[in-house]
Amino acid sequence: MKKLLLLLLLCQSPSLFAQKSRQNPYGLDIINTEEAYRKSVKENPENKLVDIKKAIPSIVLDIRYATKDNFMQRVMYPKARALARQPVVNQLKKIQASLKTKGYGLKIYDAYRPYAITMAFYQQASDKQFVAHPKSGSRHNRGCAIDLSIINLKTKKELEMPTGYDSFSAAAAPDYKEVTPLARKNREMLIKVMESHGFKVMYNEWWHFDFQGWERFKLMDIPFNKL
Repeated sequence: MKKLLLLLLLCQSPSLFAQKSRQNPYGLDIINTEEAYRKSVKENPENKLVDIKKAIPSIVLDIRYATKDNFMQRVMYPKARALARQPVVNQLKKIQASLKTKGYGLKIYDAYRPYAITMAFYQQASDKQFVAHPKSGSRHNRGCAIDLSIINLKTKKELEMPTGYDSFSAAAAPDYKEVTPLARKNREMLIKVMESHGFKVMYNEWWHFDFQGWERFKLMDIPFNKL
């Protein structure tokens, strides 16, 4: 009788018994196969991970984790790609159009991030408050977080901000006060345009924005070369 009940529970609630492994020691419900990903997109087209550069050609990419120019000091991504869920890209398209009227545009540092990379980040980061804990995963793993800044469309140069990207410092907080007037103005412009289009800035990173509604999307651990 007990065995029968256990089998029924497994059939009805498979996510409650997510398999623990070296790659997923917390037993999280993670999409980690191409088949499972394609199934999720078939069930809901909004689950599709869209190539941001292809969808919005005017956006500039600076994918630091595809280079050694990052806090890990090694190449983490095999390709310099920026992917995000369909609703996220739809909003980025509106943001890019809005900024263009002022002579500005977006530069993206990171978007979708496989769960395995989040695991590696947490293991090596010197300051854990600047990286997601793998026990709950990252919004990046859900394809619902974007790291970005603003550039001048004519010069292609980034606008002055309080810190550089991935700065593990107090000055990276979006409300940090001891910054130059120009950096404050640019930071406020970025936050205003992002939050008016359905994003929320991270409490300690001016460049990190979570898409509101990220809870609807599952964690993913599919490498870029499989997407």
